Amino acid sequence: MAATKDLFFELGCEELPPTTLKTLRDHLLNGITEGLSEANLNFSTTHTYATPRRLAIWIETVQTAQEDTQVEKRGPAVAAAYDKEGNPSKAAMGFARGCGAEFAELSTLKTDKGEWLSYNKLEKGLPAEELIPAIIDKALNRLPIAKRMRWGDSNVAFVRPVHSAVLLFGDEIINTTFLGVATSNTSFGHRFHAREAITIRSASDYSQQLKSAYVIASFEERKSQIEEQAIKAASAVNGLAHIEPSLLDEITALVEYPVAVTGSFDEHFLALPKEVLITTMQINQKYFPVLDNNGDLLPFFITISNIDSSNPASVSHGNERVIRPRLADAEFFWQQDTKTSLADRISSLDNVVFQHKLGSIGDKTRRVMALSSQLAEQLGYDASMAARAAELSKTDLVTEMVGEFASLQGVIGRYYANENNEPQEVATAIEEQYLPKHSGGALPATQTGQVLALSDKLDSVVGIFSIGLLPTGDKDPFALRRASLGILRIIIENDLSLDLKKLISTSCATFSHTFDVNNTKLLVFSFMIDRLKGFCLSNGFSAEQFAAVASVGCSEPVDFISRLEAVKQFSELEEATSLGAANKRIQNLLKKAPDDVSDQFDASLLVDSQELELHKQLKVVESTVAPLIEQREYINALKQLSILKSPIDDFFEHVFIMAEDEKLKNSRLALLSHIHSNFIKIADISMI
Repeated sequence: MAATKDLFFELGCEELPPTTLKTLRDHLLNGITEGLSEANLNFSTTHTYATPRRLAIWIETVQTAQEDTQVEKRGPAVAAAYDKEGNPSKAAMGFARGCGAEFAELSTLKTDKGEWLSYNKLEKGLPAEELIPAIIDKALNRLPIAKRMRWGDSNVAFVRPVHSAVLLFGDEIINTTFLGVATSNTSFGHRFHAREAITIRSASDYSQQLKSAYVIASFEERKSQIEEQAIKAASAVNGLAHIEPSLLDEITALVEYPVAVTGSFDEHFLALPKEVLITTMQINQKYFPVLDNNGDLLPFFITISNIDSSNPASVSHGNERVIRPRLADAEFFWQQDTKTSLADRISSLDNVVFQHKLGSIGDKTRRVMALSSQLAEQLGYDASMAARAAELSKTDLVTEMVGEFASLQGVIGRYYANENNEPQEVATAIEEQYLPKHSGGALPATQTGQVLALSDKLDSVVGIFSIGLLPTGDKDPFALRRASLGILRIIIENDLSLDLKKLISTSCATFSHTFDVNNTKLLVFSFMIDRLKGFCLSNGFSAEQFAAVASVGCSEPVDFISRLEAVKQFSELEEATSLGAANKRIQNLLKKAPDDVSDQFDASLLVDSQELELHKQLKVVESTVAPLIEQREYINALKQLSILKSPIDDFFEHVFIMAEDEKLKNSRLALLSHIHSNFIKIADISMI
């Protein structure tokens, strides 16, 4: 059994970016483990640590050296290895030099295809400590850092200045340099509570040693402590801590030794929309808001300090002094904004640029109004309500409140619409236009909200595509992928009878600038279908099933899903494989047939019993299948078509399709064409 040691690496830095700390940690681990695997060094359990001032990795039982390997290299054929005089040829000598060997050290390899020169050598595996520094260095260089910084007079660059590096293999230091810092076994604890250097004894002792120095090294352990402390602190004031997962992660990345401290603010601020107060606390101050059992805001907040203060009341008062002016600002914005109605702000939208080639927000609003009205009428919704919601949809963008709290666009619009006594449907739709906000997020619940969300997203996608700013790679500055997926989810999950091609065409007609309309329609539809594919694959359908439906040009998302579900169920039937292969064979035959072969069917020419039976069965099945397809009962239609399996199999086995008689041949091909046309009305089952 190979000898093993634990590998431990810690990089000590200035405060790392909190929003990317976990990403850096995970990529560092992946980089190191991939490097070990590539070097054929086995290992077992891995552990990660990440705090604002360090990234650390502990990998258990790393193989101390590579296994010895027997290397065999095959050279030129023996026939080409010697010249006429029997001396080694240039090819043979070149092969020997390439192997770092003398010609006499080469041997002969005999195979079924002849004899070849070969070279065999036992290569000794390298010690792990010789390989590990390069593996870690490569992992550090490959970390996803948007912008690296330099410090001091060095050319070394990293996300933040590096102060220390610990590298242990077992209990021994591997001496090397990372990012300009020599490795040692010396780490550091909390910046204020434990300033003395710490000698790391071993990887297994690391976590406890840092804990004694006021550092909870494990991100997950620290996160759990923060959540528990916040819940306990909120309970002490008879409330519930409002903990957003993203904020919890960010706060975890900001502190090394978390201590929850409760603060409060003046109750009169509770008259403001709770979203404003929550946003102020979460985004600006990194506080956890406190709610009552009904979900209403209480005048308290929980902050997570990075020190264990001897005077926590002082910390609390300091936080209260910071948040008070921010809440006062929000109150002032509310008071100023409510002096002007949303309707009176409509004209201001012409002064705000949406995209310089697509005009102002006012221009976008008028396009969305036109599209919303048409969509509402098509769906049987209230068109006047949809038009009003669209008209006011962007007016909150020119308010002071959204100017300060951009993430509250739509939410603030709903509050102000209610203040202006707009219909509740309109007010709700103004907020719902931005749904879903993320993958799997909530969708608009109201009819007007659905129409407005669809129109707004469609206008953005079509507009940006029309001026050639298509998403590329992982770059999507206008979030068109998210908008497209949102459109599809709203249509599919609300069972809306809408055709993507018609929607795209209607949207194109609302733009006044010059662009290639037909090309834009094609590009947008293709882009949408790509998003639909991702949606379908994530919901358990296979790529082959998706392709079977996509190939027939279905452009109604709801209908597409119905066909897809039918194809999935059909693929589980016993007849599916045989019928799929038969349809494939039919397609290949029809490729060589005249374009109008389906019109050349003459039943009187059929003579073989198998083709007569197939024709008979087809007529019976067609009479049943046609109404089922009309009613979009696709699985029942496919089950009816599966009755044709046996007669189709018999036909292919006994009937010579390519008869010498041209009319007979074309009649037989036409019969197959009619069979295929029934399947293709649903999907191309040859692809499953």
